[in-house]
Amino acid sequence: MIAAVLLPAAALAEEDSSCKGLPSYAALKAALDQATATETSGLNNQMWATIVNRDGIVCAVAFSGVNRAAQWPGSRVISAQKANTGNAFSLDRSSSSNGSGQPKGLALSTANLYSAVNPGGSLYGLQHSNPVDPAVAYAGRPEKYGTANDPMVGNRIGGVNVFGGGLALYAPGEIVVGGLGVSGDTSCADHNIAWRVRHNLFLDYLAGVLGPASFFAADATHPDNIIYDITPNPGGGTGNSASGFGHPTCLNTGDQHALPPVRSP
Repeated sequence: MIAAVLLPAAALAEEDSSCKGLPSYAALKAALDQATATETSGLNNQMWATIVNRDGIVCAVAFSGVNRAAQWPGSRVISAQKANTGNAFSLDRSSSSNGSGQPKGLALSTANLYSAVNPGGSLYGLQHSNPVDPAVAYAGRPEKYGTANDPMVGNRIGGVNVFGGGLALYAPGEIVVGGLGVSGDTSCADHNIAWRVRHNLFLDYLAGVLGPASFFAADATHPDNIIYDITPNPGGGTGNSASGFGHPTCLNTGDQHALPPVRSP
């Protein structure tokens, strides 16, 4: 029996065409540094970020601090999980054919999934599907984590995350090309920073794409933005979201309306 082998990240970065057209490690690092410095909501922590392609293969992993211990170590894998989720549950107009699909596309951020996956929600249990592959998440030497040679690069991470920080990446033409995940702070700040990273990378061409905020917050300029519409449940337990796509507020939540609007094709 031949054991599965994780290919070296450096070799995959040069030889695997699956990440061509997506931001490099250097581009992701620069975009993350700028976004983290701009967004000061939440705990104002340093952050991890991951990009995956449309097949869920990790293309880049970066952190914003001076070393890998300057941000929560556990957030490295969470950022990858969020990237996978943002990609896995968003569509573009190519989904529409033979009378089915989404003619304008449908963008769902991980923040949009929170209420739907809680007990009584229409997607209850979704977070238990598509688990993270631990052989990918924890492979290699830790000193490579968050570098151009992160061992996750070139491998499929999997995972489903259901709080703020994960977004689909839309290239010009409103085409989904992958996902971005950011983690390291409150889930609300994670969403805001991820939004800014995507904008900095010029992969937010989704002005014509629909999303929960288009329908329930009357905000077509931020279609997959986080929605704060949860009210306490009189019976206890999980609160009630008026839209079904709501997310809880956080410590020092910040202003989601101050995020840059998405770009037109």
